[in-house]
Amino acid sequence: MTLQATLFSFVNRWECDENDHLNVQFYFSRFEEADRQFRLTSGLSETLVGARRVRHVRYHEELRTGDLITVHSCIAFDGPHMLTVVHELRNAGTGALAATALDGYEPSANSAKTLRQRFKDFQCAMIAEATPRGIPTGPSGLRATLAGLTAKGAEICYRGTVLPRDIGIDGKADDRYALSCCTDGVAHVWQRTPMNLAYLNENGYGRVAVEMKLTWATPLKTGDTVVVATGFTGVNAKMFTMRHHLFESRTGRLAATLDVVALTMDLSTRAAVDLPAEAHQSISKMLID
Repeated sequence: MTLQATLFSFVNRWECDENDHLNVQFYFSRFEEADRQFRLTSGLSETLVGARRVRHVRYHEELRTGDLITVHSCIAFDGPHMLTVVHELRNAGTGALAATALDGYEPSANSAKTLRQRFKDFQCAMIAEATPRGIPTGPSGLRATLAGLTAKGAEICYRGTVLPRDIGIDGKADDRYALSCCTDGVAHVWQRTPMNLAYLNENGYGRVAVEMKLTWATPLKTGDTVVVATGFTGVNAKMFTMRHHLFESRTGRLAATLDVVALTMDLSTRAAVDLPAEAHQSISKMLID
């Protein structure tokens, strides 16, 4: 069975960030809508497969103002989860693959045969480009506490409130809201490294994410106040990883984690550049894992 067309969209100027490309929170909002449409078409529901455990996104090519977007979706039983929904987001003007998302579910092992039969018209082979690279596939950081993280060196980079506009059709804060909290705060995380704003501006570089994994732990509702605490989890020659932890701040309840693979991009060539040696050393000393 071919991939199902689940979204037709467009990049608005107001959705682009300081790097002049579509901000990651709006990739997540496109995948969220595509998922709703796929569920409607296929009959997939939490009653059958349980709640989504993770949404794992890889970014393959930039999208700029005015670009056309399509998303196609399917179920890959050969994916990294017992049941994996794959979303393929393309630049409809060029056909280029711009991003992929894997939605991971872990239904009962004895239901596998039944699910394969039930969703036989919506199956496809796993898309190689969507395979996780820099982040493990399963949920992560779900036992973290704010006190424990700060003791390890994580720092708060964002505070905010869940507003009515942040709520999805299920009455809970949606993926875009979680991403917006983290993307609004992440510049303060970079500022802790030698790759601070002055360094980026002097060299004509930008901050870029190439892979992300969102894991919801507990829901957020209108009026909840939130705080994001972030720590570094790894570093190599060109990339480093971090984990954002989104807490409901009144009770300290963990709401979600967002794992990120980040790099520095030359804004003229739009290519990744090596991290300076001092950044590698600095981040290595601040790892929380």
